[in-house]
Amino acid sequence: MSRRWMNIALVVLLAFGVIAVTTSCGKISYNKLRANYHFSRANAHFTDNHYRDAIEEYELALQFNPDLVQAYRFLGESYKSLYKPAVETERNKEVEQKALEALTKAYEIEPNNKEIIYSLGDMYDKIRDFEAAEKLYLRILEMEPTNMGNYYVVAEFYKRYAGQEEEGKEATGKTPGEKAEEMYLRRIETDPENEQGYAYIAQFYEGMTPVPEFDLADEYHERRIQLNPENAEAWLAKGVNRWSKAYRIPTLPKNERMALARDSEAALLKASELDPSYPEPYSWLSVLYKSVLVKLDPGRAQRYEEDADRYLQQFQDARKRQAERKKLEEELGKIG
Repeated sequence: MSRRWMNIALVVLLAFGVIAVTTSCGKISYNKLRANYHFSRANAHFTDNHYRDAIEEYELALQFNPDLVQAYRFLGESYKSLYKPAVETERNKEVEQKALEALTKAYEIEPNNKEIIYSLGDMYDKIRDFEAAEKLYLRILEMEPTNMGNYYVVAEFYKRYAGQEEEGKEATGKTPGEKAEEMYLRRIETDPENEQGYAYIAQFYEGMTPVPEFDLADEYHERRIQLNPENAEAWLAKGVNRWSKAYRIPTLPKNERMALARDSEAALLKASELDPSYPEPYSWLSVLYKSVLVKLDPGRAQRYEEDADRYLQQFQDARKRQAERKKLEEELGKIG
């Protein structure tokens, strides 16, 4: 017998051997192989955003292995991707129910899996079930109290309900906006040397409606700067904050608006001094001069207009250099 036919025979015998072993292990082993096959196909469809095809394959995988927790999870994610918030159709309600059923089943199998908890919480958030979503997000905090990112996730969840002041207030007496503030503060308390915590809460205060808490935000910009005086981004944030108050509250006394404008100018100039290649401070200096200082000091309007144009040109030049540098880095990366 030739070597070629010997190899073919060996492969055939090996195949029969695998079948024999699988058969000896019983139907469960065969089912698991089929489940893994469909699970792999489903994952490929999911990656390609072909969610309907993914659903079909995940459901087949679960027929062969009902304990495949990740199949439940991504079956739920697939349905979630097809779900359209606030669309009251029978089909959309069915998709909502299927997503919840699959993700709940995954949660029942692995109740301590952070990704599954977050995914189920996110689905409840999408259907605006505040209490159910809140319980799951807070469970993540309980599991990982030192993970800074978790506080941000929970705070952002509360922010989305900040306009619904009675939502979730019964149990704690706090509105979602107050709960969001608490989460940002807890993040700072947990890691007071982390600059990002101060940036997050400053952004929160600046985003409040109808009137932002500019001064509270500025306090946290200052604390961030105290932690790292060489951070150009922190100085930029402070400069934009002071400009925002001067521009957005035109009813302030003229002397107060002028003081805010000067504080903004000083912070933006500091940012550009710390990092001359940083484009954004130049852009905001131009905005400050044209939108506030020209109006507050008409006698020097021409000079402000000229300075604004000069800073705008510096911004454009810096952006151009930044783009060229990025392109060069990409080209070098391809070579490497």
